Amino acid sequence: MAAHDDPLPARSAPRAGDVVLAVVVAALLSAMITISQAGEGLAVRPVAYLFAAGFGVVLLLRRSLPIPMLVLSVLGTFAYYTLELPTIGVALPVAAALYCAAEQGVMRWAIGAGTTVFAVALLYRVRDDPQPLGYLLGTDAVTNIALIAGAVALGYAVRSHRLQNAQREEITRLQEQRTRREAQLRMRDEREQISRELHDTVGHSLSVISLHTGVASDAVGRDDATVTDALAQVRTQATESLQELRSMVRLLRTDPSIAADGTGVEDRHVRSLADVPTTLEHARGAGLKVQEQVDVGRGDLSPAVDAAAYRVVQESVTNVLRHAEATTVQVTAGLEGGELQLVITDDGRGADAGSTLHGLTAGSGVGLLGMRERVRLLGGTFATRTAPGSGFTVEVTLPAKLGAAEGTAPGSNGEKRRIGP
Repeated sequence: MAAHDDPLPARSAPRAGDVVLAVVVAALLSAMITISQAGEGLAVRPVAYLFAAGFGVVLLLRRSLPIPMLVLSVLGTFAYYTLELPTIGVALPVAAALYCAAEQGVMRWAIGAGTTVFAVALLYRVRDDPQPLGYLLGTDAVTNIALIAGAVALGYAVRSHRLQNAQREEITRLQEQRTRREAQLRMRDEREQISRELHDTVGHSLSVISLHTGVASDAVGRDDATVTDALAQVRTQATESLQELRSMVRLLRTDPSIAADGTGVEDRHVRSLADVPTTLEHARGAGLKVQEQVDVGRGDLSPAVDAAAYRVVQESVTNVLRHAEATTVQVTAGLEGGELQLVITDDGRGADAGSTLHGLTAGSGVGLLGMRERVRLLGGTFATRTAPGSGFTVEVTLPAKLGAAEGTAPGSNGEKRRIGP
C-alpha cells in the first residue's frame, strides 16, 4: 500500500495538535521511566529520558513522512531495550506511532510494524526469560497485543470518519452544483419559451397590420371612413408591438446556438389566462377540488404578460398535483392599479424552511426559480408563503401593460371575461 492511497490531502507542516501529541507522549514515557527506575531501585539514566523525548519528537513527521516516522519509532524501541534501559513495555513506545501511521492511511505498515515489535519482543523473552512459556504468553503478551491492536484500530477509525466526512462534503458539493445547473437550464428554457411567445405575438401583430393595410388599400378612393379606421387600427397595433419589443428585447439574450434539426412538431400556440380552465379541468380530473376566479378584461394584458400568467398558474397547479398532497387549490386573478394580481393557494402539507416541496426547497426550487425568473424579467414580483400543515401560496404581481406608464390603469378594448363561478 502506498504511503498515501486516498483522496485526503497530505499536509507537510506539523499542526499544533501534533506538537501537543509529541509532548504528551514524551511526558508519559518519562513518567513510566521514572516509575520503573523507582520500582526496580535503579539509578537515574538520562539517556532513557532522551529516548522518551525522541519518541515524542519523531511524531512530528506523522503527516509528511508517516512511514519513516513509524520505522524510527520501531528501531528506537529496539535500541532502547538493547541498551538495557528501564522497562516500560514493548508496545507503549510505539503505540502513538502505530496510531499515527494508521490514521495517515499506511495500514499495512502499521500492522506490520506492530507485529514485528511484538514478535521480536516475544522471541527475546522466550530465549532469555526462565519463566514457563505459558506465563510468557499470559497477561504481559495479551496486554501488548491489546495496546498494539487498539492503537491501530483507533487510527483506522479516525481515518474512516475523516474519509466519510470528506465524501459527504463532496456529495453535497456535487448536489449543489447539479441543482444550480438544473436551475440555470430551467431559466434558459424559460427565456427561450418567452422568446418564442414574443415571436408568435409579433407575428400575430404583423398579420393584423397586414390585414388592415389591405383593407385600407382596397378602400382608397371609395370609402374614406374605412381607410381612416383601418389606418387607425394599423397605428394602434404598431404602437403596441413597438412597446412590446422595447420591453422584451432583453429577454432575447439567450444561447444563440439553438438546435434546428427539424425533428418533431412543436406547439406554437401562445397560451394565456383564457387557457386556464383547460389546465384546471385536468386538476379536477385528478381528484383535486378547484376554486377559480379570473377576472381580467380582454386586451387588458400584454400578450407576454398574459402568457407568463398562464405559465405561473400551470406550473403552480402541476406542483400541487405532484408534491403538495392537497385536496383543494384556489386560483384568483384580477387587475388592481394597472397591475395583474395572481394568487394560487393550496391546502396541502406545506413546508418548513429546510424541507422539500414543490420541486425542491420551498422558495428556491427549479420550478419556482423558473417562475420567479420569468416574472422578474417582465418587471413583476414573485413571492411564496408556506408553513408545515398550512399549505403553499404563490403570489405574483405583473404590470398589465408592458411599456405603459407606471401607475396608469390599462384600457379595455372589449368586455370583461370571467372564468369560474
